[in-house]
Amino acid sequence: MSADELGFLPDRLARIPEFVQANYLDNGKLPFASLLVGRGDDIALNWNSGVADDAIFRIASMTKPVTSVAFMQLVEQGKVALTDPVAKYIPEFAKLGVFVAGGGNVPFVSRPPASPMRIVDILRHTAGFTYSFQERSNIDAAHRKTDLESWTRNTSQSFIDTLAQIPLEFDPGTEWNYSVATDILGILVERISGHTLAEYFQHQIFQPLGMNDTFFTVPADKAGRLPEAYVFDAETKLKLSDKAGSDSLWAKGWSFNSGGGGLASTVADYHRFCRMLLNGGALDGVQIISPKTLELMTANHLPGGRDLTQMSKSLFSEADMAGIGFGLGFATTIDNAATLVPCSNGDFYWGGMYSTAFFVDPVEDIIMIFMTQLMPSTTYPVRREIKTMIYSALAA
Repeated sequence: MSADELGFLPDRLARIPEFVQANYLDNGKLPFASLLVGRGDDIALNWNSGVADDAIFRIASMTKPVTSVAFMQLVEQGKVALTDPVAKYIPEFAKLGVFVAGGGNVPFVSRPPASPMRIVDILRHTAGFTYSFQERSNIDAAHRKTDLESWTRNTSQSFIDTLAQIPLEFDPGTEWNYSVATDILGILVERISGHTLAEYFQHQIFQPLGMNDTFFTVPADKAGRLPEAYVFDAETKLKLSDKAGSDSLWAKGWSFNSGGGGLASTVADYHRFCRMLLNGGALDGVQIISPKTLELMTANHLPGGRDLTQMSKSLFSEADMAGIGFGLGFATTIDNAATLVPCSNGDFYWGGMYSTAFFVDPVEDIIMIFMTQLMPSTTYPVRREIKTMIYSALAA
């Protein structure tokens, strides 16, 4: 179907790639870009510049929704409950305390948490964990000192063993902090299902959805489709952070498959994943997750119905804060006026550190997927700009 048949004004939709090209690609701010805008199961815009249309991108934290869906499949099977204590499945965390003092060359002092960490705290990032890149506390400094987040130096077990020696930043359920929690969620999938995360994803999500180009380790016959990845540099704008093709770390493989950020995927594959989410958990006759489970996942689970401005400790996250709640694996809009960006209450989304992003809007039936390869994702406001321009292209 054409853009106008899908309810978009073609000239306004066409100016989105023109804007990205002129403001980010021609001046070297971004190395390349791909953008898909869909409505329902149809595609209104599919644009690529500087990269092949079948490129396999490092999607980083866009792995998190996949891991969350995988875990909720196990909830649906009665194998685990959101109210269960995490220590039931990860006994290594049984004595995990909350930070009081210490760090660096001084031993940590901690206290027992006011309440047990529950599975729901892992899914909604209220467990008390953090990320090393936040550089805000003695806890994230311990992540850096122990190399906790290295996927080449850790296994699932060594990751848990190390994390069990580092206190929580706060009592579970009391604050929100973007963290390694979804890596823990991936390990929970492994322990409860009895399969590696890669095996579970392949058999329960990727194969049923026809996501044939999504991997933790890109196979040799497809590695040539991996483009370079970059980090922002103040002088050169782009500094190489990972090589293309078979020289990429994503082609060489990991000892730890990160449920929080380890996948590589294509625009087409992630579109299939988003279509499943938009269609109530089903695609092409295959039910991945139930509509009611998905409804639960995309609701705001921050205590008291609060938004991230009221709950977040983070100096960095993949979400803007005002008007945004957090569900079980997704950010979700709970007050569209407060966001100051055109959107719908109930839309849900996330992004990755290489400036990738997606959103699903069940109200307007819209899917957006944006891919590039520049970290950090906070370098430019391109994702906000694209979202604004998509909604401005809707016809009356």
